[in-house]
Amino acid sequence: MSSKLIAPSVLAADFANLQRDIEMINQSEADWFHIDIMDGVFVPNISFGMPVLDAISKHAKKTVDVHLMIVDPDRYISTFAKLGSDILTVHYEACTHLHRTLQAIKAEGMKAGVALNPHTNINVLEDTIQDIDMVCLMSVNPGFGGQSFIENTYNKVKQLKALIERKGASTLIEIDGGVTDKNATQLTEAGADVLVAGSYVFKSEDPILTVKNLKAQVNP
Repeated sequence: MSSKLIAPSVLAADFANLQRDIEMINQSEADWFHIDIMDGVFVPNISFGMPVLDAISKHAKKTVDVHLMIVDPDRYISTFAKLGSDILTVHYEACTHLHRTLQAIKAEGMKAGVALNPHTNINVLEDTIQDIDMVCLMSVNPGFGGQSFIENTYNKVKQLKALIERKGASTLIEIDGGVTDKNATQLTEAGADVLVAGSYVFKSEDPILTVKNLKAQVNP
């Protein structure tokens, strides 16, 4: 069994103290940086853009996991590669030609992820799962941090795990939204590999300890 990964979501960091929060992730037992890029069109919010990602990548000492919540992500694939993204996740709902998008991401030397909104059935990945390095299941409606967890996510994780095994793929399952110590174990037991935690980490008294405890909880 490979160990379960924790990816703090920088969207929940204190933007006035971004370098401090980046160093916190570097020093913690977290595995990845999870960075949400939103355009205000695909989701009803705008997060940071290229210059901030560039700054984060320069200081990040861990895998940079970039989640694009934008329309027409193909325009920016090579840009995100140049900015230091290790994993680039696009939304299924934003890609007209998903297979081509996945090939383009891999051609730039990044791992390719696909995110699914809460209402999107995992069956849509039946034909591409072998080309996908990671599927990000949205466990809240994308766009804003701090939302409560959608309970149907557990079923989706199990269905996705079954699809991955049936197709003989090695795809990782990432959960994004509302992850806390209350649902982390249930998610990893259902088949999740990577847990994105935002508010739960950054709003805690001691983020480093929170990450450590979450990591220990899902890797008993």
